Amino acid sequence: MDPHLLRTYVTVARLGSFSAAARELGYTQSAVSQHIAALETDLALPLLTRRPVAPTPAGTRLLEHAGGLLLRLDAARADLDRFAGAPRTTLGVAASPLALHARVLAALPATGTTLRALPRERVPAAVATGEADAGLVDGIAAPSDPLPLPDVAPLAATGVAEEPLVVVLPASHPLAGRPGLRLDDLVDARWLDAPCAGLPLGRLRAVHGGPAGRGFRTALRYEGGDPRALAALAAGGHGLALLPAPTAADVPGARAVPLVAPRLVHRTELLLPTGPPAEPGSPLAEFTRRLKSRHP
Repeated sequence: MDPHLLRTYVTVARLGSFSAAARELGYTQSAVSQHIAALETDLALPLLTRRPVAPTPAGTRLLEHAGGLLLRLDAARADLDRFAGAPRTTLGVAASPLALHARVLAALPATGTTLRALPRERVPAAVATGEADAGLVDGIAAPSDPLPLPDVAPLAATGVAEEPLVVVLPASHPLAGRPGLRLDDLVDARWLDAPCAGLPLGRLRAVHGGPAGRGFRTALRYEGGDPRALAALAAGGHGLALLPAPTAADVPGARAVPLVAPRLVHRTELLLPTGPPAEPGSPLAEFTRRLKSRHP
């Protein structure tokens, strides 16, 4: 299966238009049509209906494979490029918003750095494909346990921080005076759903281990990337939030109650490619050294 044809197919299916795909890919519309026809001939299956442009059942199944296949190819190319590339004089870091705590920011070089906040599920792919030189990803874990990461490419993961978790709620909330809270106490509460700025509700359900789909109802969905704005929403009574303790500190009107059961922490990991090590003294090598030296 030719990956160039597969990329064209994925683009046409995503945009629902041959002409729009041609504009995005920089091809003529005729070339896009030829790519799709060649792929359908290779697989001996129709992949798209033409009016409207939409995947057939076989095309839908191909899309389920295509993302992973193309990502692995991009990761392989980036991995090999690292063997031939000249030493880097700049640093690109991709990080999930909750991974950007003080220890990380203090380790960044003073100049020549591009820092991009991405959804946590996109950070490993950014490192694997060379979009970023290093990644920082966060999540909930038992103390000292590694985070589960998608199998996008060989990556080296190193824990660089573990912080206690707190439940953020209004100071007037009936549970605000407790010395600690258990997830069992909060299954029926109303929660803030913040896939970028907070910890996913699906993960809370998973670690709680209750019946599938039960509890942790969404009261408000926040699609921004600012954890302190999420804490302020919790302080305003829009729903509860589970956050690392430092993130919720000093938010007006908020009460941060420690999570005491189950025993979990907010963990941040540094992701690096497993290819040739960074040149000594390079921005990536210095960033990695500073970050690891700050991990208690």
